[in-house]
Amino acid sequence: MTIQEAIEARHSVRAYKEQPLEAEVVKVLQEAVVKVNHEGRLHVQLILNEPKAFLGPFAKYGKFRGVSNYLVMAGKKADDLDYRVGYYGEHLVLLAQMLGLNTCWAGLSYSKIPYTYVLGDDEKIACYIALGYGETQGVTHKIKTIEQVSNVSDNTPLWFRKGVEAALLAPTAVNQQKFSFEYVGDNKVVAHKGFSLIGYTQMDLGIAKYHFEIGAGKENFSWK
Repeated sequence: MTIQEAIEARHSVRAYKEQPLEAEVVKVLQEAVVKVNHEGRLHVQLILNEPKAFLGPFAKYGKFRGVSNYLVMAGKKADDLDYRVGYYGEHLVLLAQMLGLNTCWAGLSYSKIPYTYVLGDDEKIACYIALGYGETQGVTHKIKTIEQVSNVSDNTPLWFRKGVEAALLAPTAVNQQKFSFEYVGDNKVVAHKGFSLIGYTQMDLGIAKYHFEIGAGKENFSWK
């Protein structure tokens, strides 16, 4: 599976089989976590065989079931922490999809279990990402049109359209898709974050921008 195929195949999955992750899969994920932590200045931690975090009332509200593996998405407190968690977290989500796993971002539907993770005094948890072998592959949700989230036209490059199409397949909190992309000429793109009472728009923007880069090809443009 290519990363573009992973974008198209990935859907949020909340119910998982009682099946441990394969050793080789764990090895690849752990190596990716190390890389993401370095590049993204994060403190992501892969937690394995721990079912309690997704057993409480918050998990039931989020309709999670059978989750025993997850990523703790954490880092030093900063204005851009949520953005970096979204951008680099989606690296791990799409890698997991390519490894035959399923995932789901969880903003509130989990409990913090003591001693399962390590945090510095200046660090915080932004969210969790559930992962494992799903009972299903998830379902497609209604998404906005390209025109609703961009200024795509007959005068914008084809790579811009492909980038927006990929961004529209990105997971966002309650599928709110509060982002937009603007082609401003000279192969430059501006990404905009919308307003939402639900929140998580910074994280959503990071996820969407990573999808855009894959669809458009990073070599074709630069962010303004």
